[in-house]
Amino acid sequence: MIQMLRAGLVLSLIVLNTLLHALPLLLVAVFKALLPIDRVRRGCNRILAVLAESWIGANSAMIDRFTGTRVHLQLQGDAALHADGHYLVLANHQSWVDIVVLQKVFNRRIPLLRFFLKRQLFWVPVLGLAWWALDFPFMGRYTRREIAKNPELGRRDMEATRRACDKFLAMPVAVMNFVEGTRFTPEKHAAQSSPYEHLLKPKSGGVAFVIDAMGDALHALLDVTIAYPAGRPTMVDLMAGRIPEVRVLVRQRPIPTGVMGGRYQDDRAVRARFQQWMNGLWQDKDADMQRLLETDGRS
Repeated sequence: MIQMLRAGLVLSLIVLNTLLHALPLLLVAVFKALLPIDRVRRGCNRILAVLAESWIGANSAMIDRFTGTRVHLQLQGDAALHADGHYLVLANHQSWVDIVVLQKVFNRRIPLLRFFLKRQLFWVPVLGLAWWALDFPFMGRYTRREIAKNPELGRRDMEATRRACDKFLAMPVAVMNFVEGTRFTPEKHAAQSSPYEHLLKPKSGGVAFVIDAMGDALHALLDVTIAYPAGRPTMVDLMAGRIPEVRVLVRQRPIPTGVMGGRYQDDRAVRARFQQWMNGLWQDKDADMQRLLETDGRS
């Protein structure tokens, strides 16, 4: 009972915080749309980012205060985070809690995380408009079967990615991608015959297209591994205080020149080279997951 009351309190506070930040955010977005002048757009983008960071900061503070969940962050090696950089952020995906964790550990350390969202999420009350205002790209996310029947669907998503990356070139940005394409479950893991113990197979196409579109504008890759020692949680678990800790490892990696500037969709050799690189990252990540689950996860 106490846990559910706590969950109700946290949810109510997050909803209130969202509404308080959404109104000024949408007003600034409308102003930016009505005055499409470069100087105005740049100024509005900075205000929008500050509002989004304030919203994330308040949510994180409430979760810290009321849930007891502790996030242990390790920055591996020479991982140096800059608020004005251009990053590609790749992470494993187990739960919707992943998004809250990523926002918490990176807020104000790197530029605002931008996710590629399913087009249907535009209709989520309040948040859909907020994501639109913050230039989150909306994608069709079509299946291979759908694209095989209608290749135009695939080209439509590629063009949406290209337009988003063109916008990102003009602002500090962290482009976020859950490379597995879906949340991990034992059933999906078994259906894929995944060669990794803790991960699903990585999907390379979206990552390749972002790298191709943004090229040298990307400063580095942030390779993020998220582990939940108590098991894969739900958002209700988080709000009810049933997640004792989360362990997060961040490795900063260069983007190899050998995977940049290629034609992933059209060149089989380029595609094979890119997929080999991604599989290598995932092998390392699987080992990192095992270590995070075995150790205390503290930096």
